[in-house]
Amino acid sequence: MKKYQIGEFEGMALLTVGALIGNAYGVAIKAEIEKRLQRKVSIGTLQSALRRMEGKGFLSSQLGETTKVRDGKRKRYFRITAFGKKALDFNLQARPNLWKEVPRETIKFESC
Repeated sequence: MKKYQIGEFEGMALLTVGALIGNAYGVAIKAEIEKRLQRKVSIGTLQSALRRMEGKGFLSSQLGETTKVRDGKRKRYFRITAFGKKALDFNLQARPNLWKEVPRETIKFESC
C-alpha cells in the first residue's frame, strides 16, 4: 500500500520521534539517530525528512516556548500521529514477512 511506504531513513526518524516522547525536536532526534546508528546525520536532511513526513500526515509538530538560551528561538517538537503509527506497523511487519519468503538456499554469504 503506497500511502504507508516510508524509506529507511524516514523510518528511523519516525521511530526515534516515538522513542523521544515529549523531547523530539531536531537536535535531539539527530543526536539519538547518530548514537543508535553510529552514522552522521545532517540537520538539513533530517529537517527535510521530518517536514516530508509531516506533509504525509505521519507526524505532527508544535512550537515550544522561547528561551533566552536559544536567543528567543523556539524548538519545534514532533510526535507520531495515528496515521504514522499505522505506517510504522505496516513497514515493520512487511520486512520480516518478505524475509521469510526468501529461500535460504539462495542466500550466499561472502566473507567481508
